[in-house]
Amino acid sequence: MSKIDNNNAPWHRLKRASTPRKATVLAIGKAFPRQLIPQEYLVEGYIRDTRCQDVSIKEKLERLCKTTTVKTRYTVMCKEILDQYPELATEGSSTIRQRLEIANPAVVEMAFEASLACIKEWGRPATDITHIIYVSSSEIRLPGGDLYLASELGLRNDVSRVMLYFLGCYGGATGLRVAKDIAENNPGSRILLTTSETTILGFRPPNKARPYDLVGAALFGDGAAAVIIGTDPVTGKESPFMELSYAVQQFLPGTQSVIDGCLTEEGINFKLGRDLPQKIEDNIEEFCRKLMSKASLTDFNEMFWAVHPGGPAILNRLESTLKLNKGKLECSRKALKDFGNVSSNTIFYVMEYMREELKREGGEEWGLALAFGPGITFEGILLRSL
Repeated sequence: MSKIDNNNAPWHRLKRASTPRKATVLAIGKAFPRQLIPQEYLVEGYIRDTRCQDVSIKEKLERLCKTTTVKTRYTVMCKEILDQYPELATEGSSTIRQRLEIANPAVVEMAFEASLACIKEWGRPATDITHIIYVSSSEIRLPGGDLYLASELGLRNDVSRVMLYFLGCYGGATGLRVAKDIAENNPGSRILLTTSETTILGFRPPNKARPYDLVGAALFGDGAAAVIIGTDPVTGKESPFMELSYAVQQFLPGTQSVIDGCLTEEGINFKLGRDLPQKIEDNIEEFCRKLMSKASLTDFNEMFWAVHPGGPAILNRLESTLKLNKGKLECSRKALKDFGNVSSNTIFYVMEYMREELKREGGEEWGLALAFGPGITFEGILLRSL
């Protein structure tokens, strides 16, 4: 529990010094579309919009909406879009062109707003950004969203751009790993990492032949996030709050079909294996200990945890397997409750909540950021709170 001063305000601990030449997170921002959907209204709206007459499907969706623990989500999809593109709610319609007409500008708009918020917090001009990393599984075009975003932000035309497409839920953590490598190998560089996702590509009427569509309808949301990464923060001008100490990616051989995505004329189809939580449970402890060994850490409960909330089952399995104390995954559960699973963005919503927690007296110095996705791929980062 935090200490309290005489005015009943919590004491904040002194900041830790950053390690020379280690990548740090200097600022963070987020953005969402205007449409906010409370979970209790989702079922009626989805059934109405897709003109579904099957009572059993509606009942199943109601059960799923309760088990996800999601309370609110943001979506690009709205009545105006369905009025303009009614074919999106028609089974079997070839609609990939229409979906991209909606998704391509929508993800860049959200990425732009998140980046502006991040740059404002950072406090330096956008022209000081030397690299941009753009992550999305929600747009397809050439040139990509990285160019449009750089242009709209007024970045220099020699800014170095990297695009990471269709990584799914681990994309944000991959972006952090790549940003860390760039920052530490290019002294003085400042990297804008932005992620942006929408469920437009996967929106479709429910079909008993595609049970995972209902899981997606009950769990996923839209939004964007942005962070600025750099080494050796400028005293008095930059305020780092987290250090990226060590990063590793690992895939589990023979699990390519557990999370399967296929782009078709009707949009993107996902299949999710029921054994995903078990696969993560079976491999997570060894993966975490590999990261922890870099700082000679051994106790899971002496660390903070920023875990991508793919769903409550994954969080519950991880908590149980690692014997984490109650509350260790609270920031992940809160992000899931407030925003749903927003794919690559969600790890940053967790980190933002974690930043506030770690400001308090007694906040842990070391922690792990974890994300999981197609492959099955594990991304992990050993973090140090500053």
